[in-house]
Amino acid sequence: MKRTLKYLAGAAVTAAVAGMATMSYAAPHDTAGRAPHSATVTPAAPAAAPAAKHAPTPRIVQPGERVTGAPGFELWLTSEGKHWTTPDMPEGQFRSVVDGNVDLSRPGVSVQSEGTPERVHLSGLYYGGKGTASTVELRTAAGTLQGELIELPGRPGWGVWYAVAEPVPNDGSWSFVSKVTVRNTKGKVYASISLR
Repeated sequence: MKRTLKYLAGAAVTAAVAGMATMSYAAPHDTAGRAPHSATVTPAAPAAAPAAKHAPTPRIVQPGERVTGAPGFELWLTSEGKHWTTPDMPEGQFRSVVDGNVDLSRPGVSVQSEGTPERVHLSGLYYGGKGTASTVELRTAAGTLQGELIELPGRPGWGVWYAVAEPVPNDGSWSFVSKVTVRNTKGKVYASISLR
C-alpha cells in the first residue's frame, strides 16, 4: 500500500511538472479487487499570454458623418474629398481628391491651418502610402503633437488627419506647422511633408 501511494504521489508531481491535461491515475487493485486509492491531477492553468498589441488604425466614418475636432471645427468625408467648417467659415470648405490636384498613386500629405484666439485647428489629406495608416505626428510652433486619422469604409487610398493646438505668440515664421508625418501600422512612413 505504501509503495502504491508513493507511485501516485510521484505520478501526480510528474503530471503537474509536465503541464499535462487533467489525468486520472488508478492504483493497482488489491487482492479483493478493490482499488484502494485513485488520484486526479489538475495542473494550474497556464498563465495567460499578454494581449498582443495592435497598432491603431484610422477611425472609419460614413460619408457625411461629422467629426468634431474642437468647438466650431467639424470635419466630414465624402467620396469627393474632405469637408470642414471653422467658427469663421461655418458654411464649410472643401479639398477635393478627384479634381486631379491630388495624385493618389504617390504618397502625400496636405496641410490646412485655421485658428481662433483659443486654439489652432490643423488638418489635411494623407494618401498614396503603403500599408494601413496608423498615426500622425506634427511638428509645430507649439511643439510636437499627435493627431487623429479618419477614413471612409473600404480602402479609399486616402484619409484625413486632424489635430488641435494652443496658439503661440507670432514667432515670425510663415507656418505654424513645420512637418507632418503619417506612419503605417508597421511604424514606417506612410507619407510626410516638410514645410520649413
